[in-house]
Amino acid sequence: MIRSILIHPDPRLKKRCEPVGEITDEVRRLAADMLETMYEAPGIGLAAPQVGVMKRLLVMDCIKEGPAEPMVLINPVVDWASEDQTVYEEGCLSIPDQYADVKRPAEVRVRWTDLEGAQQDRQFAGLWATCVQHEIDHLDGKLFIDYLGPLKRQMITRKMEKLKRERAREG
Repeated sequence: MIRSILIHPDPRLKKRCEPVGEITDEVRRLAADMLETMYEAPGIGLAAPQVGVMKRLLVMDCIKEGPAEPMVLINPVVDWASEDQTVYEEGCLSIPDQYADVKRPAEVRVRWTDLEGAQQDRQFAGLWATCVQHEIDHLDGKLFIDYLGPLKRQMITRKMEKLKRERAREG
C-alpha cells in the first residue's frame, strides 16, 4: 500500500524516533509499504517518520539501472565513519524538488536488524553511504536542509509552506 509522505515543515519530521522492539507482521507490512511508496515516488530512500510512523526503520535502494536491491534497516546505527568527506547534491521526498550540496563522510559502517531479526552490518560507500546517512538523520529528526546556511534553509522552508498551502487548496 502506498502511503502519503509528510512534507516539511511537519513537527514529526523533527522528532527522534523510538527503536523498533519486536519485529512483527505490522513492522513487515510497514517495510513493504515503505518500499512500495519509495519506488512509486520515485526515490532511493525513505524513513518511517516520513510516512508518519515514529519508529527507527528505513528502506533504501540506490540501484538505478538493473535489478533492484531493496534494503530494510531496523534500528540502524553508524558505528564507523571515514575521515574522508564527499559532497552529494541531496534531495528528499519530504522536501520535493529542492536540492542542495551536503558534505558527509565518504564511507560508513552501519549495524542494523533485518526483517528476520538477524543482526547485519555493512560498509557503505558512494551514493549508498550518502543515502543511509540521510535516512538515519531522519530517524534522529534531522533533515538535509539542516546542513545548509540559515538563509537557504529558510528559503526552502518557505517554498514548502507554499507547496503545502497549494496542495491543501487542491484538496
